[in-house]
Amino acid sequence: MIIMVGISRILSLILLVSSCIFICLSTVPAAATTERKFTWEISYQYKSLECYKKLAVAINGMTPGPTISAEQGDTIVVDVINNLLMENVAIHWHGIRQRGTPWSDGTDGVTQCAIMPGETYTYRFVVDRAGTFMYHSHYGLQREAGLYGLINVSLPVGVSKPFNYDFDRGIILSDWFHHSAYQQAAGLASIPFRWVGEPQSLLINGRGNYSCSGLAASVCNSTNPECLPSTITVISGKTYRLRIASLTSLSALSFQIEDHEMTVVEADGQYVEPFVVKNLYIYSGETYSVLVKANQDSSRNYWTSINVISRQPKTPNGLAIFNYYPNHFHKFPSTNPPLGPLWNDTKSQILQSRSIKARQGFIVTPPKKADRVIVLLNTQNTIDGYIRWSLNNVSHTLPSTPLLIAMKENITDVFDPNPPPEDYDDSANYDIYSVANNTNANSSSSIYRLEFDSTVDIILQNANSMTENVRTIKVTIWLIQL
Repeated sequence: MIIMVGISRILSLILLVSSCIFICLSTVPAAATTERKFTWEISYQYKSLECYKKLAVAINGMTPGPTISAEQGDTIVVDVINNLLMENVAIHWHGIRQRGTPWSDGTDGVTQCAIMPGETYTYRFVVDRAGTFMYHSHYGLQREAGLYGLINVSLPVGVSKPFNYDFDRGIILSDWFHHSAYQQAAGLASIPFRWVGEPQSLLINGRGNYSCSGLAASVCNSTNPECLPSTITVISGKTYRLRIASLTSLSALSFQIEDHEMTVVEADGQYVEPFVVKNLYIYSGETYSVLVKANQDSSRNYWTSINVISRQPKTPNGLAIFNYYPNHFHKFPSTNPPLGPLWNDTKSQILQSRSIKARQGFIVTPPKKADRVIVLLNTQNTIDGYIRWSLNNVSHTLPSTPLLIAMKENITDVFDPNPPPEDYDDSANYDIYSVANNTNANSSSSIYRLEFDSTVDIILQNANSMTENVRTIKVTIWLIQL
């Protein structure tokens, strides 16, 4: 597969995007070892994650939600109880291949009907590969409101690890807006389009520190223990695997630990040839594992910092404490936090992308030729005056019946029978470095039908002014060109 993008690293072709849907139905049985059961109640909660009080969407009162820890081959069973009064819910298990369980993917309108208020829905799936993954809401802007968490899948006991470390640590990166999800959704769906603006804070493991200057204590209280910086506690001489996931709504980020190098060993659930970085570039929807040796002066703590990249930053850096035991875990470092790289340092970002190579022994040889080629151009367009994202000038409209159900039950009138275009107009002369006018697009519920066991080259062309992440479900992908 050939994948071409502007700046961001993309390791997967897309199954669900804003303008079209690829669906390939197959059933692959999977053997499970242990069944791990969870019961989650989804509810509204007032949270002060970065000192500013705001309504959030929580799981069992928590945001971020609980981490799912499992072994490769385990079956995960999650009973989701929707206690939201006025909203539906769907939870997507990001990075889980769902082989044999496509109905548990959690994409509202595609693989399932949303969970209505007061209802309970059971997700059941096998985690068939080890790695770092995530889950998040797939309904409205609930992910932006805090409905997300980590999935850590370890190798079974007795299976040797491809790299050595002493302990795991999970790290969730996110951005945080003070306007409610409803206010943001209303602006994005308005004529004229009302941009939500930049996030007020960047969070590390659900913690930040917003300046409450001039605000009433009932609204923003900097002494609230809920907004103390999160801590990553380590023991001198030990090696730590940091499982890092970005669940931002808008921001591409750089992650850095003061005076510590990181060795990248995993990207999006795939082992990679190790390479060393000072700061890690990470985009929304991506996961990495890095190895960090606690080999600095253990008499003090250090800063962990994230900053916005790929767009001119207006949001302060997010901070956490890299705590050397037995120092107090909330003892602030005496140094200034690292500023991070320049937001427009694209050369370093591309260098990291090109450093990612599949680890020897974990490579599946790609087919020599493709059976089909689809070229997709991602643009921002208008439909009846509304701003809409589109691919090849088509913006997707979700039907009333989920597409997977419609295909299984052979309900043919649910989606447009005419397939979307497989190339865009004048592709040879399209200038990705110019910002195109918001031309009118078409709206359609059409889908690409892929033959089972076929190989498809997907060429993703992104404009220079945008970063996009794309994803796949239940297919094998190869990144051929960047």
